Amino acid sequence: MIRTVETLTPVEIAAARRCLPQAFAGPSQGALLCWLCWIALALLTVYCLARFDFSPARLLGGMDQLGIVVREMFPPSQGDDPGEILWALLETLAMAFLGTLLAAVAAAPLSFLAARNTFPFRLPRFGVRRFMDMLRGVDQLIWALIFVRAVGLGPLAGIMAIFISDTGTLAKLFSESVENIEKRQIDGVRSAGAGQVQTLRFAVLPQVLPMFLSSALYMFESNVRSATILGIVGAGGIGFQLSDRIRAHRWEEACFILILILVTVAIIDRISKRLRERLIGPETATAG
Repeated sequence: MIRTVETLTPVEIAAARRCLPQAFAGPSQGALLCWLCWIALALLTVYCLARFDFSPARLLGGMDQLGIVVREMFPPSQGDDPGEILWALLETLAMAFLGTLLAAVAAAPLSFLAARNTFPFRLPRFGVRRFMDMLRGVDQLIWALIFVRAVGLGPLAGIMAIFISDTGTLAKLFSESVENIEKRQIDGVRSAGAGQVQTLRFAVLPQVLPMFLSSALYMFESNVRSATILGIVGAGGIGFQLSDRIRAHRWEEACFILILILVTVAIIDRISKRLRERLIGPETATAG
């Protein structure tokens, strides 16, 4: 039997009002709350604009200076030593590759220690997860500044910065892949008499390895761009060459370096996408 409002007793209405007070709130109360949220958002926006000295005049003045820089960038020039720029680009690619490779190797065992279904011990798993949070919680740029101070200028600082930061990120992604594996394959391998090592080898790894490789490829693709920024703070590579040209106001050579970076990143993005599609399928690769 369907109850209507007319058939409810006052006691039932009072009980429903206590359980769901928002359902009995008047429309004016909800509208007032909505308006208060919009006003608070507008005030916060105005405060931020005023705090950072944002003004149309300042923005237009900056656009004028930007236009001067853009005009000085064309036509692009490769400079007196294009070989130096190409070598720096290869150095950046090597920095991104080595940093990502080392991070993937270190993140794989950490991911199994951070997954609930492969490491059921709660307290040690909590420690592993917080360690991963610490690694990825500090930006690569900060790690680069630390390692430039520790090991000196050059690609080694960039490699270590990428390695440390990406270890935490990849371990997080890998552990989520491990936690989402199908249990039926594990049960089938165990029913055949396999031990822990055999179960890991024949039931777990075949499921997670494509996702591991796909995530590592995506991080390498991202690290090629990141390595350029790391070079600006002293980690070598094409970023160092770019910052050197900008400091010397050699804008036409800086433009050539920017174009070279864009073309390289576009090629790597395309190759990485094709490889990820082969590993995990076109739909999943596009969604990721």
